[in-house]
Amino acid sequence: MDSLLIKRAQLTLASAEDSHKGLIDLKICRGIIAEIGPNLSPTGCDTLIDAQGGALLPGLHDHHIHLLSLAASLQSLPCGPPDVNYESELISALRQCNDESPQHWLRGTGYHSCIAGDINRHWLDQWIPDRPVRIQHRSGRLWVLNSCALETLGKKSLAMAPIGLEKIKSDLINSTGNQTVSTPTYHYTGRLYEADQWLRQQLSGQFPSIAQASQLLASYGITGITDTSPNNGPQEWQYFKHSQKRRELLQSTRLMGNHKITFCSAKPMLKTGEYKIHLRESQLPDFDKMCKQIVLAHRVGQAVAIHCVTLAELVYALSALESSGVIPGDRIEHASITPPTQRQQIKKLGLRVVTQPHFVAERGDQYLAEVALEDQPWLYCVSSFVKAGIPLAAGSDAPFGNPNPWLAMRAAVTRKTTSGLIVGKHERITPEQALALFLSPADRPGGPCKRVTVGLPADLCLLSAPWGEVRNNLDSQYCRLTMSNGKIIFQR
Repeated sequence: MDSLLIKRAQLTLASAEDSHKGLIDLKICRGIIAEIGPNLSPTGCDTLIDAQGGALLPGLHDHHIHLLSLAASLQSLPCGPPDVNYESELISALRQCNDESPQHWLRGTGYHSCIAGDINRHWLDQWIPDRPVRIQHRSGRLWVLNSCALETLGKKSLAMAPIGLEKIKSDLINSTGNQTVSTPTYHYTGRLYEADQWLRQQLSGQFPSIAQASQLLASYGITGITDTSPNNGPQEWQYFKHSQKRRELLQSTRLMGNHKITFCSAKPMLKTGEYKIHLRESQLPDFDKMCKQIVLAHRVGQAVAIHCVTLAELVYALSALESSGVIPGDRIEHASITPPTQRQQIKKLGLRVVTQPHFVAERGDQYLAEVALEDQPWLYCVSSFVKAGIPLAAGSDAPFGNPNPWLAMRAAVTRKTTSGLIVGKHERITPEQALALFLSPADRPGGPCKRVTVGLPADLCLLSAPWGEVRNNLDSQYCRLTMSNGKIIFQR
């Protein structure tokens, strides 16, 4: 498809009353927007699309996603909200899998302790004793394995497991004649922390197909992503490159990762991103060592992106950046709790923020029950960042959050939890501001929104209705067509 003509599209975010005024046409040649104007005449080789007054937007960009994990999760058993909300529901789902393919691993995702507490191997053994099972906590930091899974991995592998494999010390009592000898032994709980890469290597080392996940994102109007997985390196880079070549990965991609990611050669659809630092409050790294990591990244021109989901992590990250120095592009991921003092520090340092407003909808009721009362006003701030002039963008954090950006926009506008409660009414923003969270360039999250302009690649999202209608619903069902570099990658 070398030439395409879109007729009667709405390029401005007009009100419902003005939605049919000034409809224009747009011509695309060889992947580039060649002409914009009223009543453009088609040529014999043009493919025609009648927009029927629907809004034509730049393609959306998810600024924080874990694509390989999302791809794997689509072939996994949902084990937490909103799909599973009670222990009985999880038990029922596991029981249904008990007799299926006993030689194959069962992979579950999205678990939260609100379902059945802090589960371990013994809890899983009750429901699936004869098939290897691994259940991932929704944070992505914890896997829970049953006894069959531990046996499948084998004693040798477990002996070489990372420190995150939880063990409980117990004493084995042996009696010899009149003597009683106590021998310390270790019992695996089945809980494995921060060992995603190790576990994948033990199982097969193969990456999942990206095709289904990429197609799902295309159905939401997403033409670009930033993969923020901290372990990304040359191996992941090659896999993403080959996936794009095979047309399995349809989106342009910015790949964060470790220091080795800087050695990868950029491609038109695949760019290197920031050095990702994943903080964990219970095990914060040595401060001087972290500062050195930041300096080394900056020395080769690589900005840093620091994961901060608690206030302690944010305070630590900002202190390290203040000590090490900041370069353009340094960013804070999540900023889940950001009181005014830290917000002012972010502004002073010139940092960008990429957040996830949909967590207010998905997890808001749990936040209201579990987060300290004094921190609740600062949960997933949006309006406060915008008013402070801090560059702000949004990402899904999928699969740890829903990958649908329209749900995130709706949550940013309404701030409603699943039960209908409001979290941080003062953090509401307009639908136009919510849309803008997904319209900034990949390398400048929170920067000026991309525009539909002559000379730029045709990365577009055509909606089935004018913006004046869409803004009142913010539903992905309005996405009629998604185009990347002039090629249609989704059509409803």
